[in-house]
Amino acid sequence: MARLSSGRKKGFRSGGLFCFAPHQIMTLLAFLMLSSCQAEANANVESRATRAKVVQDTVPAGTILADTAQALQAPVAPSTYTFVGVGDMMLGTNYPSASYLPPQGGTTMLAHVEDLLKDADVTFGNLEGTILDEGGTAKRCNNPKACYVFRSPESYAKHFQKAGFDFLSIANNHSGDFGLTGRKRTKAVLAEVGIAYAGLAGSDEYAIIERNGLKVGMAAFAPNSGTVSIHNYAKAREIVGKLEAECDVVIVSFHGGAEGAKHQHVPRARETYYGENRGNVYEFAHAMVDAGADIIFGHGPHVTRAMELYNDRLICYSLGNFCTYGRFNLRGEAGIAPLVQVEVDAEGKFVGGQVTPVYQSYNHGPKVDAQNRAIKTLLRLNAADFPESPLILGEDGTLSKKQ
Repeated sequence: MARLSSGRKKGFRSGGLFCFAPHQIMTLLAFLMLSSCQAEANANVESRATRAKVVQDTVPAGTILADTAQALQAPVAPSTYTFVGVGDMMLGTNYPSASYLPPQGGTTMLAHVEDLLKDADVTFGNLEGTILDEGGTAKRCNNPKACYVFRSPESYAKHFQKAGFDFLSIANNHSGDFGLTGRKRTKAVLAEVGIAYAGLAGSDEYAIIERNGLKVGMAAFAPNSGTVSIHNYAKAREIVGKLEAECDVVIVSFHGGAEGAKHQHVPRARETYYGENRGNVYEFAHAMVDAGADIIFGHGPHVTRAMELYNDRLICYSLGNFCTYGRFNLRGEAGIAPLVQVEVDAEGKFVGGQVTPVYQSYNHGPKVDAQNRAIKTLLRLNAADFPESPLILGEDGTLSKKQ
């Protein structure tokens, strides 16, 4: 410390020592304490840096802790699954004449909606008629005015495969158009292209597939000879209960209800058409949900019918004519249909969905309908037939549940 001048200003020398005033001593102590704290802080910083350097040198770059690595490697199951359902399909028939077949071997019939059909874990449709090149005996009808017989070329099975179909119902009034020969060949051709089918009494009452880790079962019912009966509730409950016990999600398909725009409403009663008991589709659908069904896709009336939510399960009462070439009436309501995409959780409970409106004409298969006619039809029918249902259909086709 530098020697100071005499006087009592900052300090003075006495007996060889520097002397300080009390306030100077306090200032000095504060300075020493600050220096000590700063030194300790610097040491801590250096210590932390040293420890970090040790860790960096010890653990190789890119190393992940075991628990984290295990979590990252473990497969994560999807929380929801998507299903697509469409209605009646008959891509063309070579009976009674090959003139009822579409151009280009039917390769373009589903082309405009192929991406929509493939955008699902599982895709379903109703196959009207048989698939075989030749042979079989054409059925005879009691009422020729209401009788049509369909036989599509075997190559057409690949069109369904290419479009992404997983399940096809063969429970309808046209699956027996060419007798046992037609049914056998239809099943064989579908099996060859990897498409599951169901709906025939005794032999093919249901089908089970696995997609993306999900086990899905499908059963199909109709009021027609040779099919699994829509009238036998006990048998239907038995089949659906078996599927519910074995599968994650259960689809039920039915072919029922009267036909045409004059019968577009769901009456909640038995329907008779051309003298045939077409079933009580409302009662049947509810019974199947109670038995374990998660999604119900209806068809048969050849027009769109209403949809509802029952016990958090979606019921589509008729998906109309989806792709029906040559021999079907496509005027008015018969020429439009909904393509329904429904999202469910791993237990089959409804989460949401989307309706895409499509239309077809006599010279092309289904295309997306810019006029949204099928959505407008559903809005009208849903409000009239199921006002109590919590299902919400938006004008853009979105499906959700009222909270």
